[in-house]
Amino acid sequence: MNQRNDAADPSPRHAQADETNIRALVEAFYRRVDDDPLLGPIFSRELTGRWDDHLAKMTTFWSSLVLGSKQYRGNVQEAHRPLGDIEPQHFARWLSLFLDTVESRYEPAAAVLFMEPALRIAQSLQLSKFGWDYRIPDAQVDLLAALKRLRTGDAAPDLPARGNGEPFPATFVGRGKSED
Repeated sequence: MNQRNDAADPSPRHAQADETNIRALVEAFYRRVDDDPLLGPIFSRELTGRWDDHLAKMTTFWSSLVLGSKQYRGNVQEAHRPLGDIEPQHFARWLSLFLDTVESRYEPAAAVLFMEPALRIAQSLQLSKFGWDYRIPDAQVDLLAALKRLRTGDAAPDLPARGNGEPFPATFVGRGKSED
């Protein structure tokens, strides 16, 4: 994986997604993942020698979701099933990095096209991984609801508050019912 860091990418934010900027988003996001102390070792272990294939697959995946290209052929649940050592904090970190990367690269109307499915997919994977009694973190549920309102224009988006320079809430770590 290319180790270049795009944290301070001066590029203007895109008003619309296209194949080129989706590819750039995927590459920038996975550079951040690869550099991340929590996620990097897991992705490195799983993708050593296969990074290029994974980046191409993720570009196709996001293009299928956001642009409707319908080129992705795969099963998201099955692809993640073999990852036995994934915990709630991994989902929190993945979401935080992904949402922050999307926000830095797209205007709000385009960003929501990535953010809403990312949160829905994360929720599905979390419930599949941790069981139906797993409590999806309130911050994650609230953000998904706010993004839906933003997409549909039902009401002012009332996005969760963030401090200056603070990434998306890392309080996406939920608890099972037994921990309440």
